[in-house]
Amino acid sequence: MSPISLSPDQLTLIERPLDAKTFLQGPAGCGKTTVGVERLLHLMAQGVRGDSILLLLPQRTLGRPYYAALRHPGVVAGGQVSLLTIGGLAQRMVELFWPLVAAPAGFAHPDAPPVFLTLETAQYYMARQVRPMLDQGFFEAITIAPNRLYSQVVDNLNKAAVVGFPYIEIGERLGRAWLGETSQARVYADAQEAAIRFREYCLAHNLLDFSLQVEVFVQHLWPLPACRDYLLATYRHLIVDNLEEDTPITHDLLREWLSKFDSALLIYDQDAGYRLFLGADLHSAYALQDQCQEQVIFDASFVTSPEIKTFAVHLGQALNRSAGLDLPSSASPASPETNASEEAGGQRVGEALEFAYHRYHPEMLDWVAAQIACLVDDEGVSPGEIVVLAPFLSDALRFSLAERLGQRGIPVRSHRPSRSLREEPAAQCLLTLASLAHPGWGLRPTRFDVAYALIQAIEGMDLVRAQLLAEIVYRLRQGQPTLTSFDRLNPEMQERITFSLGGCYEALRIWIENYIPRPVEELDYFWSRLFGELLSQPGYGFHRDYDKGKVAANLIESARKFRWVVAGNLPEDETPLGKEYVQMVQDGVVAAQYIRSWELEAEDAVLLAPAYTFLMANRPVEYQFWLDVGGQGWFERLYQPLTHPYVLSRQWEVGSVWTDSDEVQANLQSLHRLTLGLARRCRRKIYLGLSQLGEQGFEQQGPLLKAIQRLLRDLPAEAPLV
Repeated sequence: MSPISLSPDQLTLIERPLDAKTFLQGPAGCGKTTVGVERLLHLMAQGVRGDSILLLLPQRTLGRPYYAALRHPGVVAGGQVSLLTIGGLAQRMVELFWPLVAAPAGFAHPDAPPVFLTLETAQYYMARQVRPMLDQGFFEAITIAPNRLYSQVVDNLNKAAVVGFPYIEIGERLGRAWLGETSQARVYADAQEAAIRFREYCLAHNLLDFSLQVEVFVQHLWPLPACRDYLLATYRHLIVDNLEEDTPITHDLLREWLSKFDSALLIYDQDAGYRLFLGADLHSAYALQDQCQEQVIFDASFVTSPEIKTFAVHLGQALNRSAGLDLPSSASPASPETNASEEAGGQRVGEALEFAYHRYHPEMLDWVAAQIACLVDDEGVSPGEIVVLAPFLSDALRFSLAERLGQRGIPVRSHRPSRSLREEPAAQCLLTLASLAHPGWGLRPTRFDVAYALIQAIEGMDLVRAQLLAEIVYRLRQGQPTLTSFDRLNPEMQERITFSLGGCYEALRIWIENYIPRPVEELDYFWSRLFGELLSQPGYGFHRDYDKGKVAANLIESARKFRWVVAGNLPEDETPLGKEYVQMVQDGVVAAQYIRSWELEAEDAVLLAPAYTFLMANRPVEYQFWLDVGGQGWFERLYQPLTHPYVLSRQWEVGSVWTDSDEVQANLQSLHRLTLGLARRCRRKIYLGLSQLGEQGFEQQGPLLKAIQRLLRDLPAEAPLV
């Protein structure tokens, strides 16, 4: 770790006495996390044992700077620092004190150990409860994919736990806020019934999803003297980063606990709150400053240029005026921008922006690729310092950009953590190969699935050759999928496929053929062997493709955790565990969070990502490209018919009706936070991708485009975009 330069204010805060309790706030890029990291190292250098320090984070991926610092060989030993989320802390305490709370919490088998569910396994068990409900006529009033239904009911339970209200009130709260057709009230009642059935099943089988872990910890463990004494004796020093992204129940816990710590540093990011849809609460976070002896504000950015700052300030004002609504000067408490506008007023917004108007969406993508190529090839910008952002990064958009940049020799990587596992081509390939290697499961991939798997598995295999090969070699014999030898193709077809690709296919076929007679391995073992022995070797698609390798690693980890959780609680029909997992993934469950996928600095490549994903990576870059700035996706939240992030929050008055005005106001505030957060993570310039017609062919005139037009019209010597 190279030495870093610290400002006097940072150094003063880092070297505070060992009994200081400080609330640090400021915008992104002002060095708050750096203070947190250096304060952690300073505590340990002053003799504080690492195992007496609790570092609390809203999301594990936000702990990367702290992990990196603690891995440095110069760090003083003395036990391991605990880097935890509220879920991680709850799970650790439940596992430790399980005999004390199992019976009072209502679990049917208090003598048996608890089983902790991941997001994926929670959706799996939710599906087992909801599928019979669908057959009985529940949820008839809406049309929604099953995987979205499962995830939204799970989300409702999580909201109830982190906000702090009984889960049996979910349907009532949603229904009382609804203003529309009465059929929607029935949908909320069905969602409530699904939540109740899932919770009862969990209690009957000692299963703890995230919501139940938090509830057991807060309602049953935290009040116990044994648990409190243990926590108070174990952790004497506290650091909380990204406090604004955490949940009300976490803030409640800290409010009770803060006075007991020897020292505390709470870090609050102004104008953030990007995890509101996951239960984050800005107001309860900000109120914790009253529990600290000292409040410190950092306002000087180490990242943003004056020109970018000007753009961000005036864009927020333009969003306010263009909507005709009285938005607060900031989207989060106590972060006024009055001085920021005056300080940056002398800088020209045009120096921070670059844009060109296009009629069609592909023309805009061509322009984006050309601008990136100019930056990399002509100006020597590292590809890793460029990020391309959109509100939603579809498969088509990702493919189109990756192809254009790939043709120019520019490395590209993408990160979309909210996607289901099955949507990753590499994962779909592994699922298809698993079905072929386990014919006894009775799963029959289509010829297209097999062709698609061959494209991913064999380097250089294109769609035409893959389809030709699959048409010939893929057969169903006695209802079971099989692959025939490449040697049986006629010579003309072999030459069309090429012997090089045919040889790789034949090696893959023989590997599967030799595997089938052997005793069935666990699915994660099977994929590990297949990846290590074949797919990662030269000539195959996973060789030197780090994105595919990460997808494979995530799938193997997911299958392993699924086996650990589900092996003792299989359906009564004794379905093979591997088949259960493959079917679960094919149902489209939302993937859990994998730390390796968030290591965005590991590869020097242009990053393609959804805007909110980039914000939660908390990483500044030199250049940003905002795509489709005229699209409604920057403004509108995802439609979720079974849940509502604002109604199921502590800031919403129970019984009030959610109106269109509330929706517009909330969306504008989210857009304000989003654009301000992006700008604060850009050092040099923002490129705006403009096209009159969007990806779907519709004309684009969204609020973000209108605000930018208003911004440039209002500033002197600036030209409007259109």
